[in-house]
Amino acid sequence: MSEKSSSSGSDEDVDPESGQPVELGGVLSKWTNYIHGWQDRWVVLKNNTLSYYKSEDEREYGCRGSLCLSKAVITPHEFDECRFDISVNDSVWYLRAEDPEHRLQWIESIELHKAESGYGSETSLRRHGSMLSLTSAASALSATSTSSFKKGHRLREKLAEMETFRDILCRQVDTLQKYFDSCADAVSKDEFQRDRVVEEDEDDFPTTTRPDGEYNHNNNGSKEKLFPPASPKGINGIDFKGEAITFKATTAGILSTLSHCIELMVKREDSWQKRLDKELEKRRRVEDAYKSAMHELKKKSHYGGPDYEEGPNSLINEDEFFDAVEAALDRQDKIEEQCQSEKVRISHSSSVTSGDTYSTIGTHRLANKVEEMVQNHMTYSLQDVGGDANWQLVIEEGEMKVYRREVEENGIVLDPLKATHSVKGVTGHEVCHYFWDTDVRMDWETTIENFNVVEKLSDNAIIVYQTHKRVWPASQRDVLYLSAIRKIMATNENDPDTWLVCNFSVDHNNALPTNRCVRAKINVAMICQTLVSPPEGDKEISRDNILCKITYVANVNPGGWAPASVLRAVAKREYPKFLKRFTSYVQEKTAGKPILF
Repeated sequence: MSEKSSSSGSDEDVDPESGQPVELGGVLSKWTNYIHGWQDRWVVLKNNTLSYYKSEDEREYGCRGSLCLSKAVITPHEFDECRFDISVNDSVWYLRAEDPEHRLQWIESIELHKAESGYGSETSLRRHGSMLSLTSAASALSATSTSSFKKGHRLREKLAEMETFRDILCRQVDTLQKYFDSCADAVSKDEFQRDRVVEEDEDDFPTTTRPDGEYNHNNNGSKEKLFPPASPKGINGIDFKGEAITFKATTAGILSTLSHCIELMVKREDSWQKRLDKELEKRRRVEDAYKSAMHELKKKSHYGGPDYEEGPNSLINEDEFFDAVEAALDRQDKIEEQCQSEKVRISHSSSVTSGDTYSTIGTHRLANKVEEMVQNHMTYSLQDVGGDANWQLVIEEGEMKVYRREVEENGIVLDPLKATHSVKGVTGHEVCHYFWDTDVRMDWETTIENFNVVEKLSDNAIIVYQTHKRVWPASQRDVLYLSAIRKIMATNENDPDTWLVCNFSVDHNNALPTNRCVRAKINVAMICQTLVSPPEGDKEISRDNILCKITYVANVNPGGWAPASVLRAVAKREYPKFLKRFTSYVQEKTAGKPILF
C-alpha cells in the first residue's frame, strides 16, 4: 500500500506567508467494504477539510467524500503501525499509510489543521488580514446588504458570511478593549498627578497662571490641573470614532444575515418536513423488509450473511470462527449418535474379492499416474517419522499416533498428516477393501453429504465425486478423485505383503467445479500390513493371532481461505475420530467371518 506526497506538501507545516497550514496530498489506503477491502485513494488535506478521490487523475471530477476536521478525533491504531482512524460523530474513515513515518506526518498535519480551525484563535483572525478600516467594513456591509441577500443564495453561504462577521467582530472587540484599557490607565495616572500637586501647593495661592500652563486658580481659590483635550486619533493612535462606526456596521450585517437565515429556514421548513416524512416511510419499509428477511433466514436455518462466512475479510474473528466450526461439528456428532442409536444399520453385501484381482492395474488412461502415486507412497509414506522430516507428534491414544508437518502456501494451510495404528483381529486386505468399496462408504463415513462414481476405470480403479457436509461458517467442499486399490508383493519372504488404497485428485469433464462448493485437492493413502503370530500347538490361525499395522497419510489442500488455527484444530480433532470409527467398523463387519489375507 503505497503513498506519495503531492507537490502541495512540504517539510514545513505552516506557510510562512499566509500563516496557514500547508496543503497535503498523497495516496492512502482506505477501507471500503468487506468485499473490496483496502483500496488506494488520493487524499487531500486542505483548509481544515480532508477529502478523498478515486485517484489523482480524477480530482477534476470532484471528491468522493470529505470530513470537516473541527470536531474530528484522530486515533492511531494500537497494533497496526501504519493505520489511523478519523471519526466525526458516526462517520469513521479507516486509513493506512505506507509506513509509520508517513502515518505520523499525516496525523501531525491533520492535528495542525484542526488546531488552526478553533473559533477566535489568533491565527484564524490573522488569516483575514490587518485591522479593518471604516471603509472596508462599510464595503463589507454594503456587499452583505445587496448581492449576498439576493434570492436564491443557500443557507450555507449565509452561514459562511456569519463566520466572516464573527472574525471581524472578534478583532473589533479586541481593538475597542485596548482603547478602553488605555483610557482607564490615562485617567488613573491624571488623578494621581492631581493629588500630588494639591498636596504640594495647598498653602500657596498665586494669582497668576503658571508659565507652563499646567495649573490654574478658580474663583474659589482652589487649584485645578489643566488636561489637554483628547486627540482625534484617540490613545495609541486608535481611531475610536471609526472603530465604533465599523463595530456598528458589523453588528448590523450580522443582524441582517441572521434575519435572512431565519427567512430561509422558514421557507424550507415545509420542504424539510416532506423529506422527513419520506425518510420515515423509507425507514418503515426497510424495517419491514429486515424483519421479513430475518424471518426467512431463520426458516432456512441460515446463521449469517456472506460477511460472516469463510474469507480473509470475514466479520468473524479467528476465535469466533473456531467456536462456530466446533459447535457445528458437535451438532453433527450428536446427530450421528442419535442416528446410530435409533436405527438398525442396513447390512450391505460387500464381498471381498481375492487378491489376484488387484494384482494388475489395467490399461486405462490414468494407469501411469496410478503407478506413480503408488510408488511414491510406498517409498515415502512408510518412512520413519524421525530424521529430517520434521514430523510433530500431536496426538497419542493407545496404539494410535498422529503426526503433522506445518506447511503453508499463499496463506493456505497444507499440513501433511500421518497416522499410525495397530488393529487386532483384521487383515490389511480387509481394511483396504472396506476403505475402498463405495457400497459401504456411507456406513462409516459421516462427513459426506453425497457421492457418486463418475467413471469406473477398471476392477480396482474408479473416479469418485463427493460433497462433504457444510460446517458453517466455512464454505462447503467437494472433491473429485481417483481411487485405486493395490496389493504389493513383498520382496523379502520374511516381510508381509502390503495392501494399499490411494486416493488423489483428478479432473473430469463430467464433474466440473461449480460456484456452490469450493473444490478441495487431496492425496490420501491407506497402507496396511498383516502381522501373524503363530497359534499354540496345532490350532488354526484365528483372528486373535492377526494384527493389522496401518499407516494413513493425508495431504489436503482446502482450496480456500480459513484461519490456520481453525484448520489445524479441526484436523487434530477429526482425523483420530475418523480412524477409530473406521477401524471399529471393520472389526464389526469381519467378526465371525473367515479371514481374508
